[in-house]
Formats: sequence, C-alpha cells, structure tokens
Amino acid sequence: MFSKHPSGLPYLFLTEMWERFGYYLMIGIFTLYMEDAEKGGLSMNMTQSADIYGTFIAMAYLTPFIGGLLADRWLGFRRSVVIGGSLMGIGYLMLAIPNNMTTFYLALAVMVVGNGFFKPNIATLLGNLYNTDKYRAHKDDGYSIFYMGINIGALICNFVAAYLRNTYGWGYAFAAAGIGMFIGVIVFSIGWRKFEFGEAQTSAPAQGQAGLMQVLSSVMLPAIAVAVGAYMIPGNVFGSDSNDAFFFALIPVISFFLWTLWKAAPEDKPRIKALLAIYAVVVLFWAIFKQNGTVLTKWANNYTDRTYPTWMEGPAKFMGMNQDITYKKALVSVTDEHFRVSRNDAGNIVKDTLYPTYFKNIPASELPAEGSVTKLISTEIFQSVNPFFVVFLTPLLIWFFSWLRKRKKEPSTPAKIGWGILVSALSTLVTIWAVYSCHNGAVKASASWLISTYAVITVGELCLSPMGLSMVSKMAPRHLAGLMMGGWQLATAFGNKLSGFLASTWDTYDNKADFFWLNFMLLSGAAAALFLMLRWLNRIFREQGLS
Repeated sequence: MFSKHPSGLPYLFLTEMWERFGYYLMIGIFTLYMEDAEKGGLSMNMTQSADIYGTFIAMAYLTPFIGGLLADRWLGFRRSVVIGGSLMGIGYLMLAIPNNMTTFYLALAVMVVGNGFFKPNIATLLGNLYNTDKYRAHKDDGYSIFYMGINIGALICNFVAAYLRNTYGWGYAFAAAGIGMFIGVIVFSIGWRKFEFGEAQTSAPAQGQAGLMQVLSSVMLPAIAVAVGAYMIPGNVFGSDSNDAFFFALIPVISFFLWTLWKAAPEDKPRIKALLAIYAVVVLFWAIFKQNGTVLTKWANNYTDRTYPTWMEGPAKFMGMNQDITYKKALVSVTDEHFRVSRNDAGNIVKDTLYPTYFKNIPASELPAEGSVTKLISTEIFQSVNPFFVVFLTPLLIWFFSWLRKRKKEPSTPAKIGWGILVSALSTLVTIWAVYSCHNGAVKASASWLISTYAVITVGELCLSPMGLSMVSKMAPRHLAGLMMGGWQLATAFGNKLSGFLASTWDTYDNKADFFWLNFMLLSGAAAALFLMLRWLNRIFREQGLS
C-alpha cells in the first residue's frame, strides 16, 4: 500500500490514526455525556448540547487558520504538529475530571487550540512530501490512504468508548482519548527526520501575505472583539449567543482571505479564486455530514432498534459494544413522544418513576418481561459505521480512480468534490424513508436504515474530503500553503457550526422528515452550485498544469 509513496507517509498515517482515535472517541460520546441525567452526565437538553457541540467542532476547525499561519511564518509544520497533539492530549485528560464545568469548558478551549496547530499542518506536511516528480501523480491516492488512517482510528475508538463508559464511567473513556493522542505524538516524533523535505521554509511575507503581527492586529483581534460584542448584545440573530458570536466573528477572517486574494501576485490569483469558490460550497456538506454526532446520534439512541441476536452476545461483550437495560421502573427523566425532556418553570429536569426511556416507542406486545435485561448495541457504536465504510471503500475507490486514470477518464478533483456533494444529498433521502418507515418515530426503526445512510454518505465523503485536502495541497501557492489549508479548515468550521445550529432545531420539528428534507435541499443546492462552476474550475486546473 505504501510502496509508491514517500517514506514519511506511514508515520503520518499512524499519527493521524491515533489523533483521530482520541478525537472521535471524545466526539462519539460528547452529546451523550452532555445530555445524560442518570449516570453522571451534564443533564443538558438537545438545544444546549447541540449548541456546545456545534461551537466546539466549529472552533476546532477555525483555529487552524491561525495555526497554519504560525507554521508558515514561524514554527514550521513539525513543531506545530507536536505542540498541537500535546495540547489535545492534555485537553482530553482534563475532560475526564467529573462534574466540573470550569474544567469542562477549559478542556474544550485547550483542545480547540491544540487542533488549530495540529490539523492544517499535518495535512500540509503530507502534501509537501509529494511535491517531486516521483510522487506528484500519486498525491490523490496518498491523501486517500491518509484518510483511511483517520478512519481506522475513528472505527476502533467507539468500541473502547462504549466499554469504558458503560463499565467504569465517562471519565475513563475521555482519559483513553488522551492516551491515544499522546501515542500519536510519540509516533510522529519517531518519524521526525522523514518529514524534512515537507517542512515549511519560514521566511518574510511574500506578495499577498500579511505579516504575523498584522494578522493578529487586523484579523484576530477584530474577530475576537466582534465575537464578544455579538455575544453580549441582548437578543439573537442566529438563535443563540454563541451562534451570533461565531458567525459575526467570521467577517474579519473572511475579509482577510479576500484581502489575500486582492493583494496576491497575478500568477497566484486564479489559484486562490478557485480555492475560495470551493470553500464556499463545501460549507453545506459539512453542515449536514457533521450531524452524525448530534441528530444521527439522537436517532440511534432513541429511534433505532438497537437489540441484537442472541448469538452476538459473546462477541458484543468481548468487543465492548453492548449496553444492558433492565425493564423495570426507576427514577428517570420525563420525555414526550419525541424524547424531548420535560423541565419545570425553574428549568430543572422533571423526573418520575417510569420505565427506561428506550422502551417508550416499543409496541406493548413486544415489551420484555418485568425485571428482564435487554441487551442493546451501545449508541456510540453507530459512530463506527461511517469509518468502517471508509476503510472498506477507500481501496475500492483508489482502484476505481486508477482504472479511470489509465483510460484518461478520471474526473478532475473539483468534479470529484461535486459528485461527493450530490451523493451526500442522496443519503438524506435514506433518512427521510427511515422516518416514514417508523411512522415518525412511533415505533423503532431498523438499524439498517441508519447503516444505509452512513454507507451512502461515506461514498460522498470519500469523493470530497480527501480530494479537498489534495486539491488545496496542489492548488495553494507554496508560500501560502499553510494559510490556504487553514482556509479549508475554516470552511469546515463554518459548516460545523452551521451543523450545530441546524441540529439545535431538531426538537422543533414534530415531523422529523421535514428536518431531513431541509438537509436534502441544502446539499442539492450546493451540488448544483459546484457543477455550474465546474467548467471554470477545470480550466484553472488545466492552466496551472494540475489536471
């Protein structure tokens, strides 16, 4: 698998695998932890948890803008990756401290900063290793292999999370994420010398570049000031104070990218224009895709039949994927038919002596015997379905595009991204059919609906996400490589926050199909926009010798 690629690829593959092990372990249980009111969680409602979730994943992809810039101008890529990975590991360990809101928010802040240093620079480092004639033709494949490493970590982590949180508690699962991250930093350090060719050559700003202090004073400080002002002003434009703060803070940052385009050298402008156009479109892909940690987790937890056959009991227990629920009354949160938690006038959760919430939408004729134990697949295991399909489908997709390449029929990188968005739009139709099949949640839906949704959107993801990273590496002017990779992360951040905003409206939909129809329309519009730009984008790729 690695024979046609730079010697540094296996080390970056393993580093990213362990980093994503930690990140997706934390993300897989994040919403469940925030909403848990029975076993030591934070007892938040869906609106609160989705707001925090969206803000966190948005900020985690916004800080790469400054992290890429610092690597370009000062730190270099290798040191930035080590700093970022270490901070993220510390943040996960802090999150393991139970029932302390101060350390909870501080941990999120530390992880956000760490991801800002780590995320853009390991991707840029990888791309730079392919900037020779020997490896250049294999760059798309290299990013696909790298992306498979991401998803091996994401596949494994949820089984570890399920076992630890069900057996020992939330804190042990978060601590495992930190340990995984530090293993990744160690692997990266072992391969340190393999990355020398891909290292940033830090220097004074070239044409189209602002100095570091200029960026801090004219971009970051205004962004912070705007965010604080939007947060403090009474009332909301985008549904919550955090949404207002984030979306308004983007204005100075987006303005900086437009300034970079305006001041760029003439030969760099077409490249930057193409990148900014694609950034604008992929925002909507991430807005839908990142609902896996909110809406689709909610769907798996409450609307999906998570029972499994008796023959799976042994393997499920061994793999840490089982969750036991006893069918007897206990003090639990009161919820309505759509699992919306009831609160009193003081905002506190209303509790009563009832059967576990999971059994709310199971027909009376199918309910278990009083006091019996029902064995379920733990909710976060469904978070491993997407990475499973990534690992399974990546070699097939690499082969398919190689087959097309030999026949000179391979789509351009922008075309692959467009097809990725279109296929992702089709995945939302699967969720719509799922809603109809279970009569809007009146009964449990088959797990096959959720698995099918992940299968379809994974095909779209594989056409978009690794190809996007490869595209930025190809198209970005070398002296702006870190900044433009940060721009890709900025688009992801925008989409992530929009994802949280959309998810926070879930409880307002009595007909859940309407929520997924909105997702379908957003993705269809994004796909149409990209295909309308495709001829122009392909021409730029040809003119720049990148097709």
